Amino acid sequence: MVEFSCFSSLPCEVFTKQLDAHPPQQQHRHWAQICSGNPTNRIRGCDRYGCGNFGADRHSGKGKHVGVDVICSDGATVYAPFSGQLSGPIRFFHNGNAIDDGMQLMFPDPASSPSLPGYCVKLVCIHPIRYQGQIRRGERLGKMLPMQKVYPGIISHIHVENCDHSDPTHLLTPGKKSHVPPLPQQDGRWAAVCAGNPTNEIRGCDKYGCGYYGAPRRSGKGKHRAVDVICADGATVYAPFSGQLSGPVKFFHNGNAIDDGVQIRGPEFCVKLLCIHPIRYSGQISKGQVLGKMLPMQRVFPGITSHIHIENCDHSDPTSNLERGKGQ
Repeated sequence: MVEFSCFSSLPCEVFTKQLDAHPPQQQHRHWAQICSGNPTNRIRGCDRYGCGNFGADRHSGKGKHVGVDVICSDGATVYAPFSGQLSGPIRFFHNGNAIDDGMQLMFPDPASSPSLPGYCVKLVCIHPIRYQGQIRRGERLGKMLPMQKVYPGIISHIHVENCDHSDPTHLLTPGKKSHVPPLPQQDGRWAAVCAGNPTNEIRGCDKYGCGYYGAPRRSGKGKHRAVDVICADGATVYAPFSGQLSGPVKFFHNGNAIDDGVQIRGPEFCVKLLCIHPIRYSGQISKGQVLGKMLPMQRVFPGITSHIHIENCDHSDPTSNLERGKGQ
């Protein structure tokens, strides 16, 4: 097993701007759900290969289990137990088998302040969506690898190991009241939707019309029941809030270069984002995560202020949720 110079009392500093929505130990006593289908982080019992609890015997009585095995079905979605910094890959078996992958998650960054406590954990037998960068508590981390291919009949699980080999069990087993599901809402204000437009500035008026809610449409017939957020052709588009994706959503129904989009439905909001090409049309997405890219609006409407059409599913006005204010 690869060893890391990272300990449960880490010298570190909160990277608040990136992870302010989900600080781990400051706001939550327990870690979030790690595997879909296992909301309480239930730990593997015993099977013919051994037991999943911390301290269980290993190697024919030689050595002890220094991790905890959280039950997880092969192929299931894996979530970050707390917000932090990713690093990896981690090769547990060092033989390239079907489950020889994983990563380390650490909060806060140990290169910073020497005063705050933190967490450092290795999650093994998963394939992460990335090995570097920051991730939020409850955000999709990756997927469970096919453990049955390597150990037929085992209780498939994620090996969760504190970097200092201390016992993580008390952090993994929240009670019903303290359970935190994946993809929690962060706050009432939506995130920036388009790269290059941090305040979600709304399109003004051009020869094609105006972008504010209620603007006249179709030569005075009808009103604009959406808001047009300025976005350059080809720019990266982000999820304004956490939720479930569905689509595709076709606004023009003619297959032109911008006739694509997606719907996001969360606990509080439901919106359609049009004139974008999403990275996928189904599944869950976290607030601020890459959603897709802006389509080439100038090809269809030369000279228009390129924009994402954002429409609440109930046709109400989304403007107040989009107004972030400068510097926010």
